[in-house]
Amino acid sequence: MTAKHKAGKGKAGPAVFFCILLLSGILLSGCGKRVIQPVTKSAFLLNTFVTVTLYDSDDMDILNGALDLCREYEMVFSRTREDSELYAINHRPPKTQPMEVSDDMAALLEKGLYYSELSGGSFDITIEPVSSLWDFTDEKKVPPKEEIEEGLEKVGYENLKLEGNTLTFLSDDVAIDLGAIAKGYIADRMKDYLKEEGIESAIINLGGNVLCLGKQTSGEPFRVGLRDPKGGADEVLGSLAVDDLSVVSSGVYERCFVEDGINYHHLLDPSTGYPYQNGLESVTILSPLSVDGDGLSTTCFSLGLEKGMELLDSLEDIYGIFMETDGTLHYSQGAEQFLIQEAGGSQAASE
Repeated sequence: MTAKHKAGKGKAGPAVFFCILLLSGILLSGCGKRVIQPVTKSAFLLNTFVTVTLYDSDDMDILNGALDLCREYEMVFSRTREDSELYAINHRPPKTQPMEVSDDMAALLEKGLYYSELSGGSFDITIEPVSSLWDFTDEKKVPPKEEIEEGLEKVGYENLKLEGNTLTFLSDDVAIDLGAIAKGYIADRMKDYLKEEGIESAIINLGGNVLCLGKQTSGEPFRVGLRDPKGGADEVLGSLAVDDLSVVSSGVYERCFVEDGINYHHLLDPSTGYPYQNGLESVTILSPLSVDGDGLSTTCFSLGLEKGMELLDSLEDIYGIFMETDGTLHYSQGAEQFLIQEAGGSQAASE
């Protein structure tokens, strides 16, 4: 079942990227006991600002431990850091056949290959020979056509085979880009760490990948605001009630530039080497695991509205909100249950 309407706009209050956290502020831990105030800390990691907030603890060691864990995973999955595991994989000696990878690398590659196959190659973790040609931060210009065509010849997830921790390359040209899925996996591992430390109420925000651990200390769900793609960082279309779920969005507004009147964004089509132009502005996924939200937001965007919606409706406990470039919103089955009904009866919109 699909519902659709034109998106309305609203102004957000204090926001962290596209996340609005309307929280109780303090936790009264019992009569006569001290008041625990939330603690938060940010660091520039994974080429974005990573923010962790604890609401039922003010233990800075736990907070620092979560960010340290993120740093460790950057050493595994970074495509550009020369000391990372992925960099070593992509710069292996020629004729390298099976190579052993770490448990975390194997786990994320398995997810990446799953979504590559599920999408029929519309999502492809071997896009690196093409994605490395595009620069959305400094030069911001379209790569030469001949370079894109040359890179496309090296793309094809079918040239990777994973058995346990053994990764086999069927072509020396294969190179891997996990940027579309790594942040979700890292957020899940950070959540696992916080739970092991006894935290029951927290927010992990990896540059817009928002993962909620539990609820607010008041017992109410967290409220996650969805950014208006056409507005500023503090402008939202509405908010969602989130209880122990991940909220991840992929859109044409995140990393992009305009050249000759065309918006070029980072969501690249593995069949053409150029950004998708399929009438979608964004796809937002709610899921228990952030790695699935990460993979599915890109996968569903690449599939387009109809096929992306069909895929989500076939999955359990995963929901999506699609926004077309004209502002029309579409909801997968069950997604509207998360929309917060604002005062006056108006229904909150989302990205």
